[in-house]
Amino acid sequence: MDIEIVDETKQVDEAHLKMAHDLLEFAGSYMKLAADTEMSVTFVSDDKIHQINLEYRQTDRATDVISFAIEEETAEEGLPKNFEELYHIPKDIGDLIISPATVKEHAERYGHSFDREFGYTLVHGFLHLNGYDHIKPEDEAVMIPLQEKILDAYGLKR
Repeated sequence: MDIEIVDETKQVDEAHLKMAHDLLEFAGSYMKLAADTEMSVTFVSDDKIHQINLEYRQTDRATDVISFAIEEETAEEGLPKNFEELYHIPKDIGDLIISPATVKEHAERYGHSFDREFGYTLVHGFLHLNGYDHIKPEDEAVMIPLQEKILDAYGLKR
């Protein structure tokens, strides 16, 4: 996968930047995505993710991750869902915006290690970029076990 990672906070250490890349690469392989699949991850402050959450989701609070899937946009533009495949263009699945401060807060609240919560957040957002959701119980019954399988296979067990 072609994964662009930007740390606007300048507070994510090199080990976690590498972990983000490696885990997303692993998740892409686990999901059998094409090797040239593209996505980005941007680490931002709580204030910035709060602003984005308010603007795009009308939710007035910071959150851990927001996913912007490209697939949704191409369908609206009238392009065929598989246009990348048809024209040999790398598929861009979208962008993740993550607040490391909220990830840390969640790790403490739920009694997880930071690494586990960091990985959980990355895989959770990644699955949203790939069309998974958890709003309806039947969708959650698919997404959450898949998320756990990927994390366990990577070595981030509870």
